[in-house]
Amino acid sequence: MTNYKSQSKINALIKKKSKCVIIPHKNPDGDALGSSLALNFFLKKSGIDSVIISPNDFPDFLKWMPGAEDIINYQMSESKAKKYLEESDLIFVIDFNDPKRSGEMSDFINNSYDKIVMIDHHENPKDFCSVKFSQPKYSSTSEMVYDLIQFIDLSLMDKKISTCLYTGIMTDTGSFKFSSTTSKTHYTIGKLIESGANNSLIHQNIYDTFSINRVKLLGIALNNISKLDFGPYIIITLSKNELQECSYKKGDTEGFVNYGLAIDGIELSIILIDNIDEGNIKISFRSKSYFPVNLFAEKYFNGGGHHNAAGGICYDKLNKTKDKLIVSLKSFIYE
Repeated sequence: MTNYKSQSKINALIKKKSKCVIIPHKNPDGDALGSSLALNFFLKKSGIDSVIISPNDFPDFLKWMPGAEDIINYQMSESKAKKYLEESDLIFVIDFNDPKRSGEMSDFINNSYDKIVMIDHHENPKDFCSVKFSQPKYSSTSEMVYDLIQFIDLSLMDKKISTCLYTGIMTDTGSFKFSSTTSKTHYTIGKLIESGANNSLIHQNIYDTFSINRVKLLGIALNNISKLDFGPYIIITLSKNELQECSYKKGDTEGFVNYGLAIDGIELSIILIDNIDEGNIKISFRSKSYFPVNLFAEKYFNGGGHHNAAGGICYDKLNKTKDKLIVSLKSFIYE
């Protein structure tokens, strides 16, 4: 579906509905939260009763964002969240294209096809919603939300919306260095700054607020880097004990995987994190030009994402997961 058709359908729906719920993916990142918060502000300014329900909590370094204090945590306030969901007549799912990315909320989403609208920039969307605004070529879902607002009523753009969208685009493009960043992305960023986004302050809030424990954890991760002998690949590991020693909090490992790509000649960086909260191994993949980490993650580790940035999970122990990863890398064939 073209942007025009998708945006027209969403615009028509908004004009008819009065109670909206916005759902980002589980473990929401800067783009999921930025696009959700911006859309929430826009809907409210359009006269619509709107609320954000996150499947679970999100990192402290994102809690400064405008409107973040009003987000309902499904895990912490399930009965309250369910009441909003049941009373809603329109539900936006933001920055994910598969119900399983919503954790405990997936059953409700799967049973609400007629009132679900998806806005997302990942590949291979599932068929679980009545309207899809799906464009993998966009840098971020936040850039898509900007285009949607521009299509419907750009006069409603303000500092809060611009701040949220700038944060989402900045974090999902690696501060505009990933290949998904286009001239159009930079144009959008310019417009957001014109609308009040303070780019220097946003960058400071995201990247310059590490705790001492988070810096120590980064040191451990860097010390655990190993280069594989059969390719330009880096693996980083963090065990449960190492996380606990640094009083790990959600979001503390955000961005650690990117350090592997800073090494000269490395094309693929992978981090394996012993997930304290969920009893599995969380895997993040980042690559340079040629390695399709989304296909690799989908084939071997129950995951997916983008060509150069993806995630996955494994339910083995950390060492077994690393062994499986090495075997999978040796056997993976791609064009």
